[in-house]
Amino acid sequence: MSGKTQRISKLLVHLGYVETRREAEYFLEDHRVEIDGNPVTRGEVKAIPSQVTIDGEPMDSDRLLILLNKPAGYVCSHEDPGLRVYDLLPERYRARNPKVITVGRLDKDTTGLLLLTDDGALCHKLTHPKYHVPKVYEAVVDSPLTGKEKELFASGKLMLESETTPLLPAEYEATGERSARLTLNEGRYHQVKRMFAAAGNRVTALHRAQQGRLTLGDLPEGKWRLLDAEEEALLFPEV
Repeated sequence: MSGKTQRISKLLVHLGYVETRREAEYFLEDHRVEIDGNPVTRGEVKAIPSQVTIDGEPMDSDRLLILLNKPAGYVCSHEDPGLRVYDLLPERYRARNPKVITVGRLDKDTTGLLLLTDDGALCHKLTHPKYHVPKVYEAVVDSPLTGKEKELFASGKLMLESETTPLLPAEYEATGERSARLTLNEGRYHQVKRMFAAAGNRVTALHRAQQGRLTLGDLPEGKWRLLDAEEEALLFPEV
């Protein structure tokens, strides 16, 4: 939708401010919307989000890219019961059309860097192996590391149970007797946990620390923020 003028009533619905066009008309009649500083009360007037203010605040962009520091206990699903990562976002983000979705998934007990967007093409680009967007994980395991993990994970020959192709080589660094840092270039189901299981160990804690060149910085656990174009560029390899 970015850059295209649309009826203001349609924008209000698509960006989650209201549920229906009828509600949009009531919203406008309450004099809550301005376009380029001028009050607007008719839904057929067209604009782009950057021209619009609502209750004096800029309208949300029609394309979101969100950085979230995921806490443990939250799932990356719209359907599953219990705590969902979407519950940490503003209500209107959860009402957007297209839906905000996670860029890949983190397990319920995994913490750390999680991206969310309503841009399907961007989501595909960030998750497809051919774009080589590395992800860095910090893992704590149940038993002491043996010293053989680095060679195994970097071999490009490790075949996980029920898989038909070996894993891509992964970078590995032991950071303690029972802790390690891994850099992956793909995102298979429970990949880090299954890699350590193949090495005869069990992951007890897992945290995603980095994606591309983007880190969480000082973003507190459970909090989120929008990424700008410069930060988005950090997700992809430098040209």
